[in-house]
Amino acid sequence: MDGETKAAWAAGGMVFAAISMIMIGVWQAIEGIFGIATDEFYTEVADYVVNVDTTAWGWVHLILGVITALVGCALFTGATWARVLGITLASLVLINNFLYLPFYPFWSLLIIALAVFSIWAIAVAPKPSEAAYR
Repeated sequence: MDGETKAAWAAGGMVFAAISMIMIGVWQAIEGIFGIATDEFYTEVADYVVNVDTTAWGWVHLILGVITALVGCALFTGATWARVLGITLASLVLINNFLYLPFYPFWSLLIIALAVFSIWAIAVAPKPSEAAYR
């Protein structure tokens, strides 16, 4: 693969990462709203290492989701601060969903996969100024 093809893949990956971050944020926020609204939304797991009330899980998902969606929107600017926050928030989402794994395994694995891809795409994408000179 030549340099232009790699740059195109990385730039396309950055757009997909931004869209993925927005989707992750919206999904997390919806999960959070359901968790806050009803205690029966989350499956009760006996003797789990992280013993957190279901309402607390809901608030964590809601807050993390709203911030993640906002940073996903900011990623379209290509700003360095948005990239740093994007990687940081995707890492937090990844850890959050790893801890959430016993409650909804399939959903958590899907979000973890999107978060890992987002981290990779943000990390390898060229800065907008570098992409213009290729």
